[in-house]
Amino acid sequence: MAGEFASGSLGRHLVRGAVGFGALAGAAALVPLIGIAGLVLAPVGLVVLRGCPACWFMGLAETLSRGRLERTCEDGVCELKTPSGEVPGRSRARH
Repeated sequence: MAGEFASGSLGRHLVRGAVGFGALAGAAALVPLIGIAGLVLAPVGLVVLRGCPACWFMGLAETLSRGRLERTCEDGVCELKTPSGEVPGRSRARH
């Protein structure tokens, strides 16, 4: 199952970030030049970032990890596993 914040592709996610953060930066940069009218770009940036710049970063992490980790829950205990069934961060015991 895909993460709640993940995009369909890394390229699409990076474009959303560039447009969203660019619009937010543009809004802040234009205020001294054209006044409060420069803030018209802020809602554009927030819509492109789906309302939450921090969530964009979470989505980036989810997009990058898609297919590499999967979460499984059994009997109230949840673990992240690789597709091969290994738990990241745990070394295998050698006999």
